[in-house]
Amino acid sequence: MTRSPDVLIRKLLIFVHHLFDQWNAPIWFPERVQREFPQVNVVNLPDYKRVDEEIINAEIVIAWSIRPEQITAAKKLRWIHSPAAAVHQLMFPELVNSDIILTNSRKVHGPVVAEHVIGLIFALAKKIPDSTRLQEKHIWGQQILWDEMPRIREVAGATLGVVGLGSIGWPVVKSAKALGMRVIAVREHPEKGNDGADAVFGPAQVDDIFQQADYIVLAAPVTNSTKAMANAERLALMKPDACLINVGRGPLVDETALADALRQKKIGGAALDVFPKEPLPADSPLWDVPNLLITPHTAALTDKLWERHYSLFSANLGRYLSGEPLLAVVDKRKGY
Repeated sequence: MTRSPDVLIRKLLIFVHHLFDQWNAPIWFPERVQREFPQVNVVNLPDYKRVDEEIINAEIVIAWSIRPEQITAAKKLRWIHSPAAAVHQLMFPELVNSDIILTNSRKVHGPVVAEHVIGLIFALAKKIPDSTRLQEKHIWGQQILWDEMPRIREVAGATLGVVGLGSIGWPVVKSAKALGMRVIAVREHPEKGNDGADAVFGPAQVDDIFQQADYIVLAAPVTNSTKAMANAERLALMKPDACLINVGRGPLVDETALADALRQKKIGGAALDVFPKEPLPADSPLWDVPNLLITPHTAALTDKLWERHYSLFSANLGRYLSGEPLLAVVDKRKGY
């Protein structure tokens, strides 16, 4: 590839590696960036061994996480893009107090996660996991499923509580309203509008959501004020047949309190897609908690994932090179 000698070359460093294959950038991704943006020098690392030396003169980075000392050493770094929606792992002083722009992938994951949420609501309402277990035992469980509380029920007319009206929350609201659900929500700034919900509350009114909703969806970022927001006290406010769904981040839920509430049948059920420690250890007591549906952090999975990533990042890279404001910028002071 030839470049004009008067073109300012910007270095893009990509180090995106995960045990799960789908979280890793496919080889076509950096190759496509290089073809579309010849004024960018794309360095795609196969592992983390050369990150310390390569990040020193990088201007743009795509990564899940970066160490504080790497931020300090990266004197030319101006923009970090995270393929994840949650960026709490990056909220250390060296980055927060810097002029480095941080963007995330909430626009990539939000609509897909919202689909998963609707699937979980139906699974809990129609007792799909219970039917599957009975099928494995060759049991026609019609009477069993009906007798066990909470009973199989309709979704239309139920009240859905959404905590967080961001990239996940608003498409959940839209889909739930189409199903005939009443939707109430919590957002940090209620004055921004209801995004289609029937009622919107501020953070101080989270308890109202737990008291009123038949299904509660946690889609908030992890901050000091949201950690363990679903604790024993709030779970005690829930209706005895209400269900809790967490697709935000694991630390939003006090897992011990949730397990106790389910075992004691204080709430109707729960579904968790995210956990403080992943993969969930094989000896975790959560595996055997009754009326708990576990999905292994699959809410954001789609065969179109990296095409969606490319669409967002390439649009932002074009903006960056043209000096335009970027999309999906994280407020580093707030952490989302």
